[in-house]
Amino acid sequence: MTSVLRLPIAEHSHQLDSPEFAALLDTLSAEFAATAEQHDRDGSFPHKNFERLHELGLLGLTVPRALGGLGANLAQTTRVIAAVARGEPSTALVLTMQYLHHASGRGAKWPQHLLQRVNDETLRDGALINALRVEPELGTPARGGLPGTVARRTPEGWRISGRKIYSTGIPRLTWLAVWARSDDVEPLVGSWLVRRDTPGITINETWDHLGMRATGSHEVVFDDVLVPLDHAVDVSLAGAAPQLDASLLLWMSVLLAAIYDAVARNARDWLAGWLEERVPANLGAPLSSLPRFQEALGQLDAWLFSSRVILDAAANGAVPPSDAFRIKYLVTNTAIQVVEKAIELSGNPGLSRANPLERYYRDVLCSRIHTPQNDTILINSGRAAFAARAAAKKASPAGVAGISTITAKDAS
Repeated sequence: MTSVLRLPIAEHSHQLDSPEFAALLDTLSAEFAATAEQHDRDGSFPHKNFERLHELGLLGLTVPRALGGLGANLAQTTRVIAAVARGEPSTALVLTMQYLHHASGRGAKWPQHLLQRVNDETLRDGALINALRVEPELGTPARGGLPGTVARRTPEGWRISGRKIYSTGIPRLTWLAVWARSDDVEPLVGSWLVRRDTPGITINETWDHLGMRATGSHEVVFDDVLVPLDHAVDVSLAGAAPQLDASLLLWMSVLLAAIYDAVARNARDWLAGWLEERVPANLGAPLSSLPRFQEALGQLDAWLFSSRVILDAAANGAVPPSDAFRIKYLVTNTAIQVVEKAIELSGNPGLSRANPLERYYRDVLCSRIHTPQNDTILINSGRAAFAARAAAKKASPAGVAGISTITAKDAS
C-alpha cells in the first residue's frame, strides 16, 4: 500500500479529499477487516493496525497544521473513522479518542512544553492519548459526583492514587489524561497529564466484554504516581461550572455515530451477499429473487440513507452543535435497528459464530453505553422543549398557540 500523505503540509488538506485518498481508505478497511475476527475471538489489541495508521501519518490527522499535523476538518475525519470502523471498529474507537483530544483545543491551556511534547511524540512516534475518567465506585462522571482518584500536592510534585476502569486503548496509550481531585481544602477537579510508563501504574487486564472486544479497555491502578506540578493541565475548583466546547461535542457525536453506522453497513452488506448466495432446494433460486427480501433490503438501505444524510449534514456544518446528541441518538439507534433486522431475516446463520453478523450485533450494541446515554439525551431534549414553550408563553400574552396562529396568518 502506498501512502498518499507524503506531500508538503500545505497540500494535505486537499489531498484528504482526493480520489486517491478515498481508495487508500478502502484498502485500509479491507486490511483491518482481515484480522478483525481474530481480535474479537481472543480479545487481543490490534497493535498492527496502529502501526499502519502511524506509517500513513494518520495518528496526527487532527493535530493542527501549525503544530505539524494534518489539521483535518470534521468531514475529513469522519471519513477516516468510518473507513477504519468498516475494517475493525475497536481500532476506530481508540482512534476517535485520539482525534477528539487533538481537535479539542484543550492544549491551549497547557504549558507550551507539554503541548509540544505530546504533539511531537504523536507525529514522530505514533503516541496515543486518551482520558481516563470512569471509576468502579462512581461510574461515569457524566452522571455527577467527584472522582475518588486523588492528586496529593507535595514538594516534588503531584502524587496520584486511584483506580480507573474502561480505560480504552490502554495497551498502547502513551499519555493519560487522568480525571482526579486534589487534596486541597477546596479541591481542584479535572485532568492531570500522566505518561503511561511512570512508576506506580499497574494495568489489570479485566476487559472481557460482549462487544468491541479489541479496545483493551482494562482497569488502571495508580499508586502514588508522581508527576510534575505543571501536569495539572486542565483543572478548576470543584463546583465550578464546566466549560463545555459545543463544537467538540458535535465532533464527538458525529465520530461515535460514524463508527456504529459503519458496523451497520457491514451487516447490510453481509446480508445482501447471503441472500444472493442462499438457494433453498424448494425454491431453486436465490432468496434475493423474492420480493419479501428485496423489500427488506430496501428498508435497510432507506434507514442507512437517513443516517448518511444526518452524518453528512453534521460533518459539513449544517447541523448546529445544540443538536449534537440527537445525531448520536438517531444514528446509533438506527444502526442497532439495521443489524437486528439483518439477524431477523437471516435466522440461525446470522447468529452463527461462523459468520460475522453476530459480531456486528455485539459491537453495535455497545453504542448505547457511550456518554451521553439515550435517557439523558431524551430527557434533556424534552426539558429544553418545555423550557422553550415556557419562554414563548412568557413573551407572548397569546401563548404558544397564539404565536402559531399569527405565524400561519402572516405566512398566508
